[in-house]
Amino acid sequence: MLTGQRRVGKSYLLFQVMDQLKQLNPAINIIYINKEDLSFASLRNADDLHDYVKTQMLVNNDNALFIDEIQDIEDFHLALRSILLWPATDIYITGSNANLLSSDLAGYLSGRFIEFNVFSLSYLEFLNFHQLPNEESSLHLFLKFGGLPYIKHLPLTDAVVFEYLKNIYNTIIYRDVVNRFAIRNTIFLERLVQFLAQHTGSLFSAKKISDYLKSQQIKINPAQVIQYLGHLAAAFLVFPVARYDIQGKRLFEFGEKYYFENIGIRNAIAGYRPQDMHMVVESVVCHHLKYGGYDVKVGEVNGNEIDFVAEKAGETVYYQVALRLTEEKTIEREFGNLDKIPDHFPKKVISLENFQGNTYKGIEYQSLQNFLSS
Repeated sequence: MLTGQRRVGKSYLLFQVMDQLKQLNPAINIIYINKEDLSFASLRNADDLHDYVKTQMLVNNDNALFIDEIQDIEDFHLALRSILLWPATDIYITGSNANLLSSDLAGYLSGRFIEFNVFSLSYLEFLNFHQLPNEESSLHLFLKFGGLPYIKHLPLTDAVVFEYLKNIYNTIIYRDVVNRFAIRNTIFLERLVQFLAQHTGSLFSAKKISDYLKSQQIKINPAQVIQYLGHLAAAFLVFPVARYDIQGKRLFEFGEKYYFENIGIRNAIAGYRPQDMHMVVESVVCHHLKYGGYDVKVGEVNGNEIDFVAEKAGETVYYQVALRLTEEKTIEREFGNLDKIPDHFPKKVISLENFQGNTYKGIEYQSLQNFLSS
């Protein structure tokens, strides 16, 4: 199962798997369904899907079923449960919804499925796609436009790329959020996304968002804010990062940060401005950690914030992110907060600028470009 935001390349990965299967077994019967193709509009529910696949199956033959954007088929899990009973059949699906597996299907498939979360391109993949050298100008293109794969076919100009990204954003909002969750208050939804784009990486609660929107003459209660935030996260437009008490080793119940899955879409919504660069850099660091398979949280130790607590395979790395390290006050804060953590896991400070020098009390420094290149 491949999950992720629209246009991150899930369909292309399916095609690559099909090609590989054909090379390994030329006789394999491949059945491909793309719910974005009008040819499959008649497949609306589990019964439709089951009946269609049954007509395409070859008896006494290996079969591979591929379904793209399966969340558009109502109760699809009922059909998959039945199809899995058929011999010599593998199933590959993609979806643009984080809640793709119902609890019933997840239980039924326990130990029998693998989920891959597909992200936008990493910085190195971006360089490879666009055939760009690893230099400062290329880094700033990545920070501005993000890593949606199709951008490689476009001229890298603000007018063209941001128009493309706005169209992707509108598709996500109206197909994956408004239509799927039957949203009526679309004005509030778009204002909420604007708020998240303008305050990316800020700690806030549903009440804080509700109070802000009330100041903009939009009355909404905190419970509905939480519901709408969940819908945006389910569509992979944004992802929440919870707060974590490092010493107490517990998650806080309230207050979290939200980051956009694709920084280019965030910039298309809120603009790419010098005063927002700290948000952009922090977002890209968070995305790179999640892309690398880390579980990411916002840390807190003795009332001091640690930008990211990244955990993987039982190991932890602490990160502070700064735009630049030119002022003594900034250096004391970023390195000093890490120095207060009472354990011996690696601690690193990342900033946009390059710096060649020693560590600070053993705390490592890394430029953003080097961090994204590792």
